[in-house]
Amino acid sequence: MEYFIQQLINGLTLGSIYGLIAIGYTMVYGIIGMINFAHGDIFMLGGFAALIVFLIVTSFVAGIPVALLLLLMMVVAMLMTGLWNWVIERVAYRPLRGSFRLAPLITAIGMSIVLSNFIQVTQGPRNKPIPSMVTESYHFGTVTVSLKQLIIMVVTSVLLFAFWYIVNKTPLGRAQRATEQDRKMAALLGVDVDKTISITFIMGAALASVAGTMYLMYYGVTTFNDGFIPGVKAFTAAVLGGIGSLPGAVLGGLLIGLIESLWSAYFSIAYKDVAAFGILAFVLIFKPTGILGRPEVEKV
Repeated sequence: MEYFIQQLINGLTLGSIYGLIAIGYTMVYGIIGMINFAHGDIFMLGGFAALIVFLIVTSFVAGIPVALLLLLMMVVAMLMTGLWNWVIERVAYRPLRGSFRLAPLITAIGMSIVLSNFIQVTQGPRNKPIPSMVTESYHFGTVTVSLKQLIIMVVTSVLLFAFWYIVNKTPLGRAQRATEQDRKMAALLGVDVDKTISITFIMGAALASVAGTMYLMYYGVTTFNDGFIPGVKAFTAAVLGGIGSLPGAVLGGLLIGLIESLWSAYFSIAYKDVAAFGILAFVLIFKPTGILGRPEVEKV
């Protein structure tokens, strides 16, 4: 039983990271109906931005508190990736907004390749490790909960509530929901649609950068191709939970994390990805909109 609980904790930690990335996917899809496949590489850029901040700060300031260092890493990573995603939306996606549906998708795949290769060229292909930032752990019998795991789960919970509040209770959220329902009517009613979409891209990038920082803190290493696999799994999580639903994105992320962790613990680790995608297919056969998704209503 203790082993099972330990795997649950590990799965919730991993799932929290997937959930943070998945929120970005689901927000962009909810607003403009586009799958931003470069989002996983924005997550990777966030990890590298946090790594650079860590190296600079620890080189010039000795003995800085870990909490302050981690906060600096997250804030700078959010600013950097927000700027990156804003530029990508303006340069690569906005000109194609009225084009056929596959054009933005193909462009997103191209942007993903550009970003990963840019980091490979500028930072090198090797893994970039850092010393362990948080080492404290709490023991409950044979079950161990590290402070890193608690930080990741708490940060995910706080950000989910914050973004749910923004989307449902603020003027920006009303503009986002109006843009999601009908862009032309929203523009006629005074909503700045282009600005709303740009802010949504920035918000998604900020969440992905926090996930990248948490990933770096948890595993202590990052590399240029770290965006692909977590990005695909986060997209899977968004679809599983119900793409377009913020709670669904986090729920899907947690489920993917739990499936991976429990499968690796009790079955062959080589098939953990097969199990995750197999369960996704099973869910979508019986509930195509995902667990918390709502069916689209055709406007006539």
